Amino acid sequence: MKDESDTLKARTLKDYAIIGLKGMAMGAADVVPGVSGGTIAFITGIYHELLSSLKKCTPAALLIWKDEGFAALWRHVNGNFLAALFIGVLVSLKTFAGLVQSALDSTPVLVWSFFFGLIIASVVLLAKHLPRWRLIDVAAMLAGAIVVVLISLAAPAQLPGYWWIMFLGGFVAICAMILPGISGSFILLLVGLYPVFLSAVTNLEWVLLLSFGAGAIGGLLSFSRFLSWLLEQYHNITIATLIGFLVGSLNVTWPWKQTVSTMIDRHGETVVVQTANVLPGHYQSLVGSSPELLLAVCCAIGGLVLVLSVEFFANKVGR
Repeated sequence: MKDESDTLKARTLKDYAIIGLKGMAMGAADVVPGVSGGTIAFITGIYHELLSSLKKCTPAALLIWKDEGFAALWRHVNGNFLAALFIGVLVSLKTFAGLVQSALDSTPVLVWSFFFGLIIASVVLLAKHLPRWRLIDVAAMLAGAIVVVLISLAAPAQLPGYWWIMFLGGFVAICAMILPGISGSFILLLVGLYPVFLSAVTNLEWVLLLSFGAGAIGGLLSFSRFLSWLLEQYHNITIATLIGFLVGSLNVTWPWKQTVSTMIDRHGETVVVQTANVLPGHYQSLVGSSPELLLAVCCAIGGLVLVLSVEFFANKVGR
């Protein structure tokens, strides 16, 4: 087995470009309420390295900087990997995420179907980590699925956009982003901070943005260590729970949805805050649009095949 430092040295500029593309996929997913960047990290095979790298970003790392220099600190925290990944996330939030949102506005059924296929594939891949299921693993999976379903069914609230509430919102949202199946943007939507956050980004409201960013950094560094510890100490139960999160998120990414409630954001635009899943046969009568069943199934299969193909070729190249 190769040492982690050997793996990092073996990476080329092309490898980091691919990591950046994975970050762009995470960023595009994070902007969609209901889809988690953590799910994309799982699908693309960088989840464990992401947690491991974030876990090393502690105050103790500053001692390495003091004693051995910045280069040693950078190697310690896997800086090249984190930089490539988060540059991709930021670029995506500014560019590609807009295309995803536009596609959701124009062809929501097909986009949600693609996401549905992606998550089914990620459940299959993650289940391979548990060749033997115990009763406690099944219970953990069911508990994880129930938690996500209950979150998805919760009625949205409306919290005021104070700086300290934005700090807490950033802390919770980033924790949700790390977990596969739970969307950080969906959590913000549930508590009424999603339009506040989008408005702060659009209008560059720096107090709110810095408060949200500080909360996100705090949540990222603390929760990633906790989740990494769970994977080390209770690997099977944690993996089973994460599988449950993904299974529960299928309720969120179900392609055929009917709008239940909306709200008007600060720009006077209508924002959907709650939807209900409907059967394809009832979709046209309830929504007034074609269910596009055949195309939706093709998109779901496309997402499924895409992930499984990437996994197959990655294993083949690895061998």
